[in-house]
Amino acid sequence: MDNPGRPIRFRITALLLVPIVSLVALWGFAASLTAGDGMRLLEITTLVDGVATPSERAVIELQNERLHSVRYLNGRSDQDTLVRQRLESDQSLAAFRRLARSESVRETISADMQIRLTTLFSELDQLPAARALVDSRSADTVRVIRSYNRIIDLTFEMYDRMILVPESSIYQQARSVTALGQMKEILARERALLSAAGSGGSLSEAEHAEFTEMVATRRLVYRQAMAKLDAELRAPYDKLGGSAHYRHFLDLETEVLASRALPVDLSPVEQVWVAVERGQVQVVDLLVARVTPAAIGIFVQIAVAGGLGLILLVVSVVLAFRFSKRLAAELGELRDVAIQLAEVRLPQLVERLRKGQDVPEEPLPRLEGTPEIRDIGRALDTVRHTAYEAAADQSRLRRGVSQVFVSLARRNQSLLHRQLTQLESMQRQEEQPETLADLYRLDHLTTRMRRHAENLIILSGAAPGRGWRRPVPVVDVLRAAVAEVEDYARVRVLPAPQVSLAGSAVADVIHLIAELVENATVFSPPQTRVVVRAEPTATGLAVEVEDRGLGIPDAELAGLNRRLAEHPEFDLADSDRLGLFVVAVLASRHGVQVTLRHSPYGGISAIALIPAAVLAEEAPALP
Repeated sequence: MDNPGRPIRFRITALLLVPIVSLVALWGFAASLTAGDGMRLLEITTLVDGVATPSERAVIELQNERLHSVRYLNGRSDQDTLVRQRLESDQSLAAFRRLARSESVRETISADMQIRLTTLFSELDQLPAARALVDSRSADTVRVIRSYNRIIDLTFEMYDRMILVPESSIYQQARSVTALGQMKEILARERALLSAAGSGGSLSEAEHAEFTEMVATRRLVYRQAMAKLDAELRAPYDKLGGSAHYRHFLDLETEVLASRALPVDLSPVEQVWVAVERGQVQVVDLLVARVTPAAIGIFVQIAVAGGLGLILLVVSVVLAFRFSKRLAAELGELRDVAIQLAEVRLPQLVERLRKGQDVPEEPLPRLEGTPEIRDIGRALDTVRHTAYEAAADQSRLRRGVSQVFVSLARRNQSLLHRQLTQLESMQRQEEQPETLADLYRLDHLTTRMRRHAENLIILSGAAPGRGWRRPVPVVDVLRAAVAEVEDYARVRVLPAPQVSLAGSAVADVIHLIAELVENATVFSPPQTRVVVRAEPTATGLAVEVEDRGLGIPDAELAGLNRRLAEHPEFDLADSDRLGLFVVAVLASRHGVQVTLRHSPYGGISAIALIPAAVLAEEAPALP
């Protein structure tokens, strides 16, 4: 199966196909059948523990508080009983708020449920106002009952959105059980209203209208809920409906509806209330008993799907490991060869060829593995050979250009040297001032031509022919450099210290300073002066060439200083900075540091720091 002769596409496909197909099929099946139900079960558990259970306790306490509030309002209950009940209500409400606002509940419930909880909590904040009405006895019974009803109604609306049972049949039964809970709440309102009026009392017109609405709503909700419940869940309420005290309760409702007068015996109300509470608990327990097996079945499905997924995942990993191990080794070898070629062999090859060294051509090691890997190896070797040929051709071209430069420059140097010798002889023999001035101008022009010829030699990497065996005073060096500049009349050389340069460095330093001075005269207005000064420093001698031109932008000035410091390789394509390259080459030969900076007069100051190693104590005259 792991045949190295197969194409890399087949191996990658085989590596990815098995785990991808198996995982997609397995987890797609598991997600479609069980993931949604499992998430709903988790949400049901969270809602029951964090919202439903604590809110039911709070509703029971609010129902009791509503009962004692209207009894106290009508003088049928003492204040101590009401205060104790309020404490019970506050404790249950505080527990409800704490659990419903916990991190686990907020992360699980939906946005709609969060809005409903926020609305419910906002209504609970109005509870102190309702209590104040009771304490001040400034409200009637109906108003107090309605103030509590609004809170409990919002709770039951929230219950309708909390039914998340996966099976549709259980969902329908759960809706009916919730409706029975609403019926129980309406019964609690009837109980509170009748208890407030008391045995043998009578209802006011407003209370009678409220009671009429309660009775009609309770009977409607009760019939609708019972119609949708199955036989098992109906059993507790069927038993209640057939009891004598329930019939007495219905008769009591009918009598109050007809006459507004309450009978002396209100015990059927309490008996029915106790029976309804007991029946609701039995119905809820029966419903939970049905939900539990369904939940267990869903978790079993999740566990089975997870087990099969684990097995397929292990198989996929084993197969993928077998395919990827060999492929990784081959690709790693290919990577090492490519890195070695790109980061070591080619840079070394180019560097040695650039320096003019002969480098033997060495092929890359042969790669083994899939045909694609071998083809890439051969392609890399072809790239290496092409790069070698290109670098060798460039090296030969550079050497050829350098030889042409040197050859032309040497010939020009020879002719110019003869011309200077002839001019000096003519100057000594000539007595006419006009002719002598022309000869001096021609001598100056020839000197400049000699410097330009030396530039070609420097660009080719060779050394100029001029040289001195003995040290030369710095003042003579500066004057000789100025003499090689076209616009020398604008240059002022300040008095120099009594220091000499070693003969081996004189020619190069003259040339270097001449390039700096000529650059200063070219890039400054013709009516301004260029000042050349030399001052001793702790590490040598500083020669400063200062012009009063327009200056150079900071970014360009920083780039020029980098090129002077780095001594870049001469590029034939960059012909605009030949003088700068010549200065960098000459400075690097003798350790001279050249820096450009802004002048206080608006131009540029070029500072050449000559090290003490090329200075001498004696100062003979310049020959």
